[in-house]
Amino acid sequence: FCCPYSNASFRANAEEAGGRIHTAMAEAARKAGLWLVAGSMPELADGKIYNTSFVFDSSGHQVAFHRKVHLFDIDVQGGQRFFESETLSAGNRATVFDTPFGRLGLCICFDIRFPELARVMALAGAQAMIVPAAFNMTTGPAHWELAFRQRAVDNQFFTLGVAPARDEEGTYVSYGNSIACDPWGTVIARAGSGEEQLLVELDFSRNEAVRRQLPLLSARRPAVYHTPPSAEG
Repeated sequence: FCCPYSNASFRANAEEAGGRIHTAMAEAARKAGLWLVAGSMPELADGKIYNTSFVFDSSGHQVAFHRKVHLFDIDVQGGQRFFESETLSAGNRATVFDTPFGRLGLCICFDIRFPELARVMALAGAQAMIVPAAFNMTTGPAHWELAFRQRAVDNQFFTLGVAPARDEEGTYVSYGNSIACDPWGTVIARAGSGEEQLLVELDFSRNEAVRRQLPLLSARRPAVYHTPPSAEG
């Protein structure tokens, strides 16, 4: 995240696309000659604040953005209480974008808990899903790996979770543990809690190899899923 994670910080640091943070990320992509999914930032648009992730190509041009669809409004017993909706507004669309390497999906943190969003990306042809995310020290140990492996298994594509390093002195303590899972649900790379870089090679032929063995997407029956349940035999 491009500012401290708190509702007060969202308000204080929100800026429009083309502002200081957006420009710095675009310049970083250009200087490195790399495609960049620039974490997320509080984006000011139409009088609202969104949790937004921008994507830049290797020339520093913005090619896509995702506004977090599912706001983090939670009250975990014995854990954390947080309500993003006190400041942030929700996005209203799934996000996929094309690169020279393949078609990718993008969502933010809490979005990964909703299988419907990942499925929309898979059906739109996404070969991998990138998720800038910061689970906390309550939800991270319990659900982080599980969520990324399950979305990979559900949709038979790669899932990439990119997390900030843990700062024990911060107002929000991130679990860290950036992760990459293949279409079989195998963890193929994982960081620890500190600062670390991961270099992961994604072979998208693996997607189709897994789908040939377990044809989940082609075996779907959407008409049944929209039919009210019945107790009749």
